[in-house]
Amino acid sequence: MKISPNQLVIIKPDDWHLHVRDKEIMKAVLPESYRWASRAIIMPNLVPPITTGEDARLYANRIKACIDKDINFEPLLTLYLTEETEADDVVSAYRKKIIKAVKLYPAGATTNSSNGVRNINGVYPVLGAMSEQGIPLLIHGEVTDPQIDIFDREAVFIEKILAPLRNEFPDLKIVMEHITTEQAVSYVLNEEKNLAATITPHHLVVNRNVMLSGGIKPHYYCLPVLKKEPHRLALIRAATKGDKRFFLGTDSAPHLDSSKIHDCGCAGVFNASFAIEILAQLFDNEHELKNLESFVSLSGAEFYGLPHNRENIILSKSDKKLEIPKKLQTSEGDITLFDPLMSIYWRIKN
Repeated sequence: MKISPNQLVIIKPDDWHLHVRDKEIMKAVLPESYRWASRAIIMPNLVPPITTGEDARLYANRIKACIDKDINFEPLLTLYLTEETEADDVVSAYRKKIIKAVKLYPAGATTNSSNGVRNINGVYPVLGAMSEQGIPLLIHGEVTDPQIDIFDREAVFIEKILAPLRNEFPDLKIVMEHITTEQAVSYVLNEEKNLAATITPHHLVVNRNVMLSGGIKPHYYCLPVLKKEPHRLALIRAATKGDKRFFLGTDSAPHLDSSKIHDCGCAGVFNASFAIEILAQLFDNEHELKNLESFVSLSGAEFYGLPHNRENIILSKSDKKLEIPKKLQTSEGDITLFDPLMSIYWRIKN
């Protein structure tokens, strides 16, 4: 990494949590990610979900068909864990390098999660096989008990589900996806092996007031929901201090405006387009630009046992504020881009 007052050269980043959907939407949103990312962990919660190795192989082919041959971008596929998932299929898909990980959605926790896990004990045989084979488990860490306040669901999940699971499978590599709370940060910091966490740009730069004050803002509605300011500040400390257990996962989740602005609007923030510029500004504001490369380019690859990317990107700082477009137009309709509600002066130069 090379830092000068108005320029930063870093290893090209990766995105360790990305939704690209399918078909026409996928064609529109993929370029927003491969503009700055070399690799991305692709989420499997399509309709129907990607539940088998063959599903993942076919989905990978559809993604690659949307990418020009001169574009250096590798989609890393995942399987959607259900109580019908077969351990042999998971292991086979991993050994054949069709998948890179398995995703656990508690049933009903987020968009397209109705096929997820209802009884964690029911998937223990699969988790045991994954532990033996070194296959990472990616967790949407929220309980779905309606008696639990939506702002407390992550903390309760850690206590009731994750801690017992890690006691049962201490060698299972786990990524707590898109963490949002002080409790999640503290839990990761107190664990020394086989545990990491991704953090999103939107949870780093805005809190729940943005979503709820002065009227409900559907384009800031995501799951896990935005939290109070002390939680956001805990995330910033975790992301910006160079701790290799925390790395970038945008959780960029495109939804058409017609689905977001609806009687029951979809959860998801589409932030892929300017994720790196936003993060560069955040790290600059925190006087921690020296740790940006670790968060966006190095630590995730190391956790997954992958080499660092060979390409670099150059970020330059301008006196002129970056103008972020409001919409991405697709053949299916418009998708609203995430507005960080802060001034951005960094740009990707190359």
